Amino acid sequence: MTRFPAKSVMIAAAAALTLGACATATPYQPAGPSGYGGYAEQRLEANRFRVAFSGNSVTSRDQVEMGLLLRSAELTVQNGFDWFATAGRATDRDTRFYATPDPFYYDRYSPFWGPSWRYSRAGSWSRWDPWGPWGRPGFGRDIDIRQIDRFEANAEIIMGRGPKPANDPNAFDARDVIDNLGPRLARPM
Repeated sequence: MTRFPAKSVMIAAAAALTLGACATATPYQPAGPSGYGGYAEQRLEANRFRVAFSGNSVTSRDQVEMGLLLRSAELTVQNGFDWFATAGRATDRDTRFYATPDPFYYDRYSPFWGPSWRYSRAGSWSRWDPWGPWGRPGFGRDIDIRQIDRFEANAEIIMGRGPKPANDPNAFDARDVIDNLGPRLARPM
């Protein structure tokens, strides 16, 4: 029987958890110290808050907006109110592009370097370049470009007691929002 040192097992487990965390959407939780990854709020008045929810690169816009509404509803109930209305709501998209050169054909000394082949035809050597003149390193066809999107939703909410205003499309019954959105958002493990 092979025994693994406890330290090796713990390092492997930590690495697996770290990789797993990178591939999952932001759970419904308070935001961390970096500001990304959950909800945050600030009291402005007795019945008014600024609320935000931010996600990582695999959190959809819908999940971010549901997190914002759920946190708004929870704050409303926690403060003894029945409904809330958004007095301005926005969802921001942070888009970044990452370019990674193809490591097999990249040459740090010359952007014009690239593999080439020659073949003999009718007694003379000809050049054959599978990428064409513009497909070589340094011209962009050998670069992998990825787009990373992150969403953050924020709103100012005003809370009230009694039935929600009937003619206000920005007003929400807090308990209905909790009942409908609460089960749809993943919680931290």
